[in-house]
Amino acid sequence: MMELALAAEFRPNEFPEPTREQWRDLVEAVLRKSGASYDSLVTRTYDGIDIQPLYTEASSKFPGLAPAKQGWDVRQRHTVPDKIAVMNDLEGGVTSLWLAVPAETLQDVLADVYLDLAPITLDGDVEAARAMLRIYDESPLLPEQVHGNLALDPLKGTEVIKQANKLFPHLRTVVVDALPFHDAGGSDAEELGASIALGVAHLRALTAAGLSTAQAFAQLEFRYAATADQFLTIAKLRAARRLWARVAEVSGSGEKQVQHAVTSSAMMTRRDPWVNMLRTTVAAFAAGLGGADAVTVQPFDAAIGLPDEFSRRIARNTQNLLLEESHLGEVIDPAAGSWYVEQLTDELAKTAWAWFQEIERAGGLPSARNLVDDRIARTWETRRQHIADRRDPITGVSEFPFLDEKPVNRTPHSEPQAGVRYAQDFEALRDLADAQPERPRVFLATLGPVSAHTARATFAANLFNAGGFATPNAGATKTVEDVVEAFKADDAKIAVLCGSEQSYADLAVPVVTALRAAGAERVLLAGKKTDAEVDGFVFMGCPALDILTETFDFLGVKR
Repeated sequence: MMELALAAEFRPNEFPEPTREQWRDLVEAVLRKSGASYDSLVTRTYDGIDIQPLYTEASSKFPGLAPAKQGWDVRQRHTVPDKIAVMNDLEGGVTSLWLAVPAETLQDVLADVYLDLAPITLDGDVEAARAMLRIYDESPLLPEQVHGNLALDPLKGTEVIKQANKLFPHLRTVVVDALPFHDAGGSDAEELGASIALGVAHLRALTAAGLSTAQAFAQLEFRYAATADQFLTIAKLRAARRLWARVAEVSGSGEKQVQHAVTSSAMMTRRDPWVNMLRTTVAAFAAGLGGADAVTVQPFDAAIGLPDEFSRRIARNTQNLLLEESHLGEVIDPAAGSWYVEQLTDELAKTAWAWFQEIERAGGLPSARNLVDDRIARTWETRRQHIADRRDPITGVSEFPFLDEKPVNRTPHSEPQAGVRYAQDFEALRDLADAQPERPRVFLATLGPVSAHTARATFAANLFNAGGFATPNAGATKTVEDVVEAFKADDAKIAVLCGSEQSYADLAVPVVTALRAAGAERVLLAGKKTDAEVDGFVFMGCPALDILTETFDFLGVKR
């Protein structure tokens, strides 16, 4: 009876459902008090897609295509023919291998590998593909037990593709590799649209070589970058399946897109590389939720050189944890129903499809390669500027750098790594600072007690540390003399005033005058205004990279 009484008292519809307009009115009322507007809550991607602060059921009615299976394939890459490393990976939870090793080493590297349990993906070398076919042919496997991908160019490996298709019906032979578009600095929709154009170009080449439409579709596997922006990665992979499903529909095929997600090379840093573990964890999480069929987590030291056993173990265990402990593989398309993800998926798909159509109108790939390269180059310059002024922060590099970090040394890669890295400009300045006999210094002229200057002093230290500068400070001060004596003791040439608005009003003018008299050749102020005659300002959103570069130039440090 008590339960019935309680149930009768509960009235879920007692209050009217608030509308989005009512919510927005309340938000704008709060923001007006601080001088902000609703638009300040809206961010924009490099594809021009606005990310709203709130999504509702009415935001999206475009469900993405669910992945066809639960979980994903844990795929590790090897560029050195190291049999022990390969076996350690397989024993440690890796379920497939991505090998970029010489053809003549494959037989030895794979001698103890059960090829029916660990599919092999190659890296596009025709001789390696031929060697792999011989290995499969000599193994005790049935033809239908052979899986993997030879990753050949349809224009260069036609005969091998035909041979593989005839001998092993489930072996794929072509990778539609979208990583070069991402690694050149492209946006998500640019990566998607160019990948669809490349996939269509491969279909044309395969059918021209004599394969049927169904056979051509069955050869392809798509490779995409997974980044630390988890929602864009989830939406990108979901949008990719939707885009390719449309191509398949028009072509009369029911083949679903097979996806291999690789954690982004562009986002990896050489400085504070341990943070890369966090980046790749988020990226792998997003790739799994986005429905990737296979995921490769790059080791945290991949941007420095050849990964060691520890970094490979961390990379594979990142995926093991997500699959075995977090149980991410137990739900099909877990992002389905998220209004934000559904809307973002739809907008990415539409933007990417328009880009794909533009490429097709220009003759498709490879004819439209200049068009693709030019557009991605423009996006990279925009992204590079956002990184330079720290609108796109890079933890451990442009934000929260650690000057006393111990360098991680690795054997260099045998070939230069293609593409750009987001951290490269800031890291070049760190390298420059580290190469000097004595680390360049910028003195922080802190005004007043710690409570008055700590916010701006922390900001200024963070900024100049990002360029490799040491940032000694005066500590708590009461008088002009306190600041000047600390400056003299440090023997720096550049000083940055750090304090509150009140301390600037009281002390900025006399402190600047006294600092110049004490030998300061350049005086800056952390903030945007002062009555003192300073040489510049540092503040949130300032052109950080330019300021750091100018500081090196001022000190006569050659680049």
